[in-house]
Amino acid sequence: MTANAAPPAPVQELSPSGTEAVELPWQPSNRPGSSVPPSFVHRITKYDAAIRDERGHYTGTEDTASDHGPVEAAYVEAVGAFAEASGVDRLEIREPGVTGPVHFGVEPATGGHGLAGLFPPDLSGYYDGAEVSLSLALELVRAMLREQGAWCRLEAGDTFTVHVGWDQYVYVGSDRPCPDAVERTRRLGLFPEPLSASPYAVDSGDLEVTEVANEDFWTRVRTTLASRRAVLLEETYLRNATRWHRITTENLDAVRADLGPRALLTVWPDLTPDVGAVLAALPPENSVEFVWESKHGTIAHALVDDTDYPQLAALVADARAARILPLTLDERRPLLSAALPDGDGVLRARW
Repeated sequence: MTANAAPPAPVQELSPSGTEAVELPWQPSNRPGSSVPPSFVHRITKYDAAIRDERGHYTGTEDTASDHGPVEAAYVEAVGAFAEASGVDRLEIREPGVTGPVHFGVEPATGGHGLAGLFPPDLSGYYDGAEVSLSLALELVRAMLREQGAWCRLEAGDTFTVHVGWDQYVYVGSDRPCPDAVERTRRLGLFPEPLSASPYAVDSGDLEVTEVANEDFWTRVRTTLASRRAVLLEETYLRNATRWHRITTENLDAVRADLGPRALLTVWPDLTPDVGAVLAALPPENSVEFVWESKHGTIAHALVDDTDYPQLAALVADARAARILPLTLDERRPLLSAALPDGDGVLRARW
């Protein structure tokens, strides 16, 4: 049983060491106002380009985990060299996420998702659209190389991008060739290879959330509340990080004022006070999301299957109310769903 949200859909990249493809982190989609991919892209790895088969798979013996030492430092320095060559000293965090229910990294997940010391424990400052210094961005690159839970894109408009993939694959994009950075990367013992595009480039053809949580959206929420008295609001403020709110007409404005930047908002029917009936309705097969309100008024959630039901029943024995939410896309039908725009009303979040 896990209390994390389901992981986003992965994209794929060739494994450096074999014939199988490996899953990459989420690939959110593009929307108006997102940056144009830079023209010059390089894949930076510690894998000798000469030791690859005809399909491009690395066939050497280099480990796919970070050494937490000189090789890792070389990656970070190389990314910094490309940023400096591109005239970039600040980067924007895009599509940030944390460890989901299944941890795919080579190294064990850690407390704080590998972000301890970079952001406060509540991860304030780590959100979509946050602008950070180059030095902090490079520490984010280091954290992603260690594959301990956190992942994000790093962008500077259409000038510069950094994408960290599995198995120590790093992709940098720039609006200029950066020959000095390429040479410096080689001197660091890494292998910069030009590509036509990063496999992490934002896909413009697969929008999932296009509705803006603007005043019209909140009017519909109020209309829904007028007939239902209360609803459940799921606030996804990072990928795999969710807060739940049981909202009424009375507390709606206060909840709204405290929502995270660019959060994905999903409105569900209210929790049911007959917790026993909800437990009895758990399916004999398939995983579901179980949401409940404790006797103290806090709302929690967990992904469960039939092997977790006895433990779940004990966990929610004193719960005030609960609800089962399906996980399959064709059954997961909320009342409303939208993403928060920026202060100027423009939706820049890519969900």
